[in-house]
Amino acid sequence: MRSGYVAIVGRPNVGKSTLLNRLIGQKISITSSRPQTTRHRILGISTRPDAQIVYIDTPGLHLGSRRAMNRVMNRAAAGTLEEADLAVFVVEVPQWTEEDEHVLGLLREAGIPVVLAINKVDRLTDKSRLLPYIASLRDRHEFADVVPLSALKGTQVEGFEEVVARLLPEGPALFPEDQVTDRSERFLVAELVREQLMRRLGQEVPYGTAVEIENYAEEEGLVRIAALIWVERDGHKAIVIGKGGKMLKAIGQDARLAMERLLGTRVYLQLWVKVKENWSDDERALRGLGYE
Repeated sequence: MRSGYVAIVGRPNVGKSTLLNRLIGQKISITSSRPQTTRHRILGISTRPDAQIVYIDTPGLHLGSRRAMNRVMNRAAAGTLEEADLAVFVVEVPQWTEEDEHVLGLLREAGIPVVLAINKVDRLTDKSRLLPYIASLRDRHEFADVVPLSALKGTQVEGFEEVVARLLPEGPALFPEDQVTDRSERFLVAELVREQLMRRLGQEVPYGTAVEIENYAEEEGLVRIAALIWVERDGHKAIVIGKGGKMLKAIGQDARLAMERLLGTRVYLQLWVKVKENWSDDERALRGLGYE
């Protein structure tokens, strides 16, 4: 039996959360087409007959820390490397950016084995570019292994996990075999609301939103949830609510359906929107909202 912690790292929007969800077989980390959708570190636990792999999904490591939120996210991602037995470095074929180089520098400093996961190979129209791309990355670092895959399509994901399991140290399982994450249902449903904010709103607004669960009550055949959406400006509040409340209603409807799939029961969801000016640049406010 092998077991250990595996940090999934990379720059924003390379598909780390999509890969985690595919590996675990259910949605525990929200996704969107926007960078920096993931704000927290989230454990995803994959228990196999021969290994228990504790994946740690992290916010995308990015250059620049102008606001407190950016600093918190970078600390969460970089700090994960200190406790990991192995790192998975996710990149997007055929790109290599300054932020990718920054992540690789942190991995060198961490001194742990690194598996390179080359994601989004399904989007590569000219397949002849893949081998030269792999060769160029092998020249940059001595990776424990390199696996081209598609987290979205599932291509080579099973083989990727075989590689990860083989590289973990010997040891007993760290969590019960039926546990898939360390996060509570309250946390997961809050993230499902934030996912809809990321997907539906314009360029600036979703980055100034946070979600807080004020009430979570289980009844027979029903879960009642009251969630508060924090925004930074009055103008953002008006956008989230929308004309005649249409935007807030649409956000709530899609979030509720996602919650029902997650919880396996009917959900009654209430949403409110309040303004807390510049909360994303206030470390005390961030701690109060669960950001560490």
